[in-house]
Amino acid sequence: MSLSSTAKKGPAIAPQSAMPSTVEKQSTSAILTFKDYLARPTVASFVAGGVAGAVSRTVVSPFERMKIIMQVQGPGSTNYSGVWGTLRRMWKEEGWRGYMRGNGINCVRIVPYSAVQYSSYTIYKELIMEPGRTELDTSRRLSAGAMAGITSVVATYPLDIVRTRLSVQTASIGNLHVDRKHAPGMWSTGLLLYKTEGGIIALYRGILPTIMGVAPYVGLNFAVYESMRELLADERGNVTALGKLFSGAVSGAVAQTLTYPFDVLRRRFQVNTMKDLGYQYSSVWDAVVSITKKEGPFGMYRGLSANLLKVAPSMASSWLSFEIIKDLLQGK
Repeated sequence: MSLSSTAKKGPAIAPQSAMPSTVEKQSTSAILTFKDYLARPTVASFVAGGVAGAVSRTVVSPFERMKIIMQVQGPGSTNYSGVWGTLRRMWKEEGWRGYMRGNGINCVRIVPYSAVQYSSYTIYKELIMEPGRTELDTSRRLSAGAMAGITSVVATYPLDIVRTRLSVQTASIGNLHVDRKHAPGMWSTGLLLYKTEGGIIALYRGILPTIMGVAPYVGLNFAVYESMRELLADERGNVTALGKLFSGAVSGAVAQTLTYPFDVLRRRFQVNTMKDLGYQYSSVWDAVVSITKKEGPFGMYRGLSANLLKVAPSMASSWLSFEIIKDLLQGK
């Protein structure tokens, strides 16, 4: 047999050259399938909600920590007074770290919190939607928003209580004495809370007043936001970026103001076992009576000014980033 005949019977090159094309087609198909998956309403809401939460919390981190400090500062301490005075003291005591303290775990918490909230809201909307309709009425919006709020709170509450402890432990409140340069971090604080204050129950301390406030807060937030969008929408139902920002700011301010006393109760109970703060409550009602008696009726609104300063940019950036990411994922 000659060499030429052997060469002629050799393997064809064409099938080998066709292999990269097959691989490329499979890769393209996988990418398209993943894009289709991300474009699903529930998945898109989940991803967009997570991004929106992280963006909004980082934008207003200094105001968030200031609000928490003001909320847990009892009647015996006046170290933090006024918005600008508190910001100056935080900077003087801890520098820029004081503004960002607790923001890391807040972003860790807020990503799943917002993702669960937005995606569960989408699910609840579909469950309670009247047949033949494409939008919910006001009462159903409130119900869907409230259920979404409760779902997200229960799922992420341990991270929230740790975030509060991180924000408070280095502040000059009561008899707290923590070395700011060597303050416990996220994991150390969570483990200490779990081991010394009652296990899993300690990680859910204050869940009752939280749910009491979150349900109406989230319900009002979603209801006001979607109502504002309808008012600002053009003939095609589209809303400009400025309109979304305005809707988010209004919905956040209204919801936060009406439900703020529940937020104060939540923070107080999250630090209720920290004896150095100078107060302890046996129940939600005991807390309401004690705060009102010792701090006056405005005691239930401690930190509201700081909260209003943060809620507009927080909710506006949250809704705007949510809408942008969701539209990108769904190819709109």
